[in-house]
Amino acid sequence: MRILYLDLDSLRPDHLGCYGYHRTTSPNIDRIAGEGVVFTNYYCSDAPCMPSRTALMSGRFGIHTGVAGHGGTAADMRRDGAIRGFEDRLKRESLPFVLREAGYKTATISTFADRHSAWTFNAGFHEVHNIGENGLESAHQLLPTALKWLEDNGRSDQWFLHLNFWDPHTPYRVPNHYGHPFADEPLPEWLTEEVFESHLQKEGQHSIADMNALAKSHYSKWHRHGKQIESYEDIRQIIDNYDCAIRYMDDHIGKVLSQLEQLGVLEDTAILISADHGENLGELGIYSEHGTADQGTCRIPMIFRWPGGARGVKNEGLYYHLDLASTLADLVGAKHPKRWDGISYADSISGKSDQGRDYLVLTQCAHVCQRSVRFGDWLYIRSYHDGYHGFPKEMLFNLKDDPYEQNDLAKERRDLCKEAVYLLNEWHDDMMATMDCDIDPLWTVMKEGGPLHAEEYRNWRDQ
Repeated sequence: MRILYLDLDSLRPDHLGCYGYHRTTSPNIDRIAGEGVVFTNYYCSDAPCMPSRTALMSGRFGIHTGVAGHGGTAADMRRDGAIRGFEDRLKRESLPFVLREAGYKTATISTFADRHSAWTFNAGFHEVHNIGENGLESAHQLLPTALKWLEDNGRSDQWFLHLNFWDPHTPYRVPNHYGHPFADEPLPEWLTEEVFESHLQKEGQHSIADMNALAKSHYSKWHRHGKQIESYEDIRQIIDNYDCAIRYMDDHIGKVLSQLEQLGVLEDTAILISADHGENLGELGIYSEHGTADQGTCRIPMIFRWPGGARGVKNEGLYYHLDLASTLADLVGAKHPKRWDGISYADSISGKSDQGRDYLVLTQCAHVCQRSVRFGDWLYIRSYHDGYHGFPKEMLFNLKDDPYEQNDLAKERRDLCKEAVYLLNEWHDDMMATMDCDIDPLWTVMKEGGPLHAEEYRNWRDQ
């Protein structure tokens, strides 16, 4: 089996056609979605970038690996210490190495490890290709390396290629010649003028006020970020630029698919399409950022086209992205490391089952310190450090009626808050009981002064 994993940074599912978006942002992704299983409630366990990808490749929650943030002690994976032998445990427990043991050639084309000094991410890969742009590369810069790798290896029988596009990650860097393909299309219906006016009053990282400041201080060299957001129509700049980035990336994904087709292996190649996290585009008053443990940040796409697997199926179960490691191990007949936290959903790929987890717990410690519980139609968010956003300690949203988190029901539904806290405590007890140490990295972040980006924001604001 050949496996192509498209890791599309900051991609939220509801801006893709296959998830019901009204704009044509993703024709090539949608094509693959029609030939496989689309997961509609798929979440990163730990957000944003570094905790998410650490959990993905290690198959373990951030509370177990120690990686919960972007700086300080909780940005480094816990090491084996005195028990370490000639090799550490990570080498043989990483998803790429498990696939290697099953006979796969494993490669990553990504600048992620370089961008975050996350060298443990590379564990288990035969090949690591870093084009050197530190996560600021556009799709056209990544494409030649991807096509060359496929030209050299694509016809081989067993390989796993992790291909990492960054275009939907702010700042949106689509070349000027690409134009503005969505300039005449309506904005998302929920983002009304009334909602916009309420967001004008908010403060904090990546509020509208902060975005205007960033346009001058950080983003001015990218032409798509030059305009100040002052009126309702100006908010189009953010939404259109994000959607344009997805479309630009999708065009280049189409070229990767064409290369597989020319090699004669497209139909026999498993294609997985997902993300490290989403992108808040107005949720909680935050734009172009992935700094909370909420729906906008933590819900991600998963499109799973497996040769011989189910086709044209939507799966509405609850899943973590770290479940992928166990799933791929089952599908290729490899052994599961005992310390993996993931639960295989291989039966969902074969069409035998669509059962997910009963509930999910999501963690964010890079911009805020939050844990949230996704259960039933509900999302409960508990803030330990609000990142200078002014969030209350508890928030509760009905995602069925209010998917964009406009109406906090925590005060009205104390019963559901209590149920969520019970689930959170149940999860936390299970995690601590299976730890190699007694330290929750969320509290490490708190004790070391708070989330890295929140403190950067505070220092910049107070200058």
